[in-house]
Amino acid sequence: MSETMVKLSGVTKSYFRGAMEIPVLHGINLEVPEGQFLALMGPSGSGKTTLLNLLAGIDQPSSGSLSVAGEDITQLSESKMAKWRSHHIGFVFQFYNLLPVLTAFENVELPLLLTNLSKKDRRQHVETALSIVGLGDRIKHYPRELSGGQEQRVAIARAIVSDPSIILADEPTGDLDKQSAEEIMTLLGRLKSEFNKTIIMVTHDPMAAEKAELIRHLNKGELS
Repeated sequence: MSETMVKLSGVTKSYFRGAMEIPVLHGINLEVPEGQFLALMGPSGSGKTTLLNLLAGIDQPSSGSLSVAGEDITQLSESKMAKWRSHHIGFVFQFYNLLPVLTAFENVELPLLLTNLSKKDRRQHVETALSIVGLGDRIKHYPRELSGGQEQRVAIARAIVSDPSIILADEPTGDLDKQSAEEIMTLLGRLKSEFNKTIIMVTHDPMAAEKAELIRHLNKGELS
C-alpha cells in the first residue's frame, strides 16, 4: 500500500491588500499517495499556482494542516524549510528559468551546490539526470543553443537531480509546440512509471492533463 505523500486538511490561503483580505483557497482537502501523477486544472486565478507554492513551502497557508513527504511543513523554520525543500521538492516552471550564461550541465548542477556532495558525485548526479531526460549529448550546450523542448528537459533534469520526493510542475507545456509538449508529457510519465515519482502538475491543457492518472479541478479556490 502506497504511503501518503501529500495531505492537506482544511487549507485556506488569503492575501491582504492593505486592510482588504483577498481569499484565494477555501478549505482544501487533498491526499496524494506516493507515486501518483495528479493534474490540477482550472481557470486563471483559481488558486492553482498558490496551491503549488504551498506544497513547495514557498508560501504558508492561512489555516489548516499541510503535510508533504511525512513532514508538517507549516512548523518548519526558514532555514529548516530551505533544507527540507532541497531534499524533497523538484520544481518545473513554464518558462524553464535556466540561466543563459550557464551550460546545461551547470544549470542542472545548481541545486547540488547547496549540498555536501563532492565535485565527482555532483558530476555523476548531473550526467545521470541529463541522460534520463535524453540530453546526455547536450551537456556543454547553452540554453540559446537548445530548442524550447530541450530547454524544458534541462529544467526537468535540474528538478530531478537531487532525487526529490515530489515533482511540482507549473504549466510545464505552456510555452511549447504540440510535439515538444507531447515529449515532455511522455518524459513526466516515465518519471512516474519508472522511478515512482509523485508528480503534481498544474495545466490548462486537457491533452497534457490526460497523461495524468487523476485530474482534479480548482475553481474560485475550491477543489473538486
